[in-house]
Amino acid sequence: MGRENIGNWSVRKCSKTCGQCEKDFVDKETIISCLTFNDKSEYVREDFCKTCWKQHKTGLSSWKTHYIMPPPPTDEAVKKENAESLLRRLIAKENEEDLNAIFILTVMLERKKILIERDVQTTEDRRKLRIYEHKKTGETFMVIDPELKLDELESVQEEVVVLLGGKPRTAEPESEPTEVDAKKADVANE
Repeated sequence: MGRENIGNWSVRKCSKTCGQCEKDFVDKETIISCLTFNDKSEYVREDFCKTCWKQHKTGLSSWKTHYIMPPPPTDEAVKKENAESLLRRLIAKENEEDLNAIFILTVMLERKKILIERDVQTTEDRRKLRIYEHKKTGETFMVIDPELKLDELESVQEEVVVLLGGKPRTAEPESEPTEVDAKKADVANE
């Protein structure tokens, strides 16, 4: 190949359009992909429809493939807006029993980089008060850290999933009663 310094081995995924005529590929259309080097000694992938490939036909390597339409994006298990609106609603209620859920929601939003922890203070009753700032709006959220223990986390996370409209992982799928179940019920009723 004659290239001593091969820089970037990261090659992008298949394009959604032809590299020459820019027409959108359709699902299961036969296309031709090829690898070339750019001026930075990086591999570059180009994808072509059959018509344009007949005119192009250059590259280090080429192959015929089928364009597969990517599936629509899946919804996140918990949407950012839902977690944020639930957090706002629970904070506004000011119920002591919601502290654990509020804290978990805050941590979720911190991981999503929506909230940024700015300070930690100790209250008069020796609790940790975590101060967060909303990255976009600049709002301040003050959240009591309930200092959850590891064995408490799963049940609080399940509670938050249910509050967000999801099903708890521990829930068993509902099934139709079987003949055996019906016989057990008959025996129990006798």
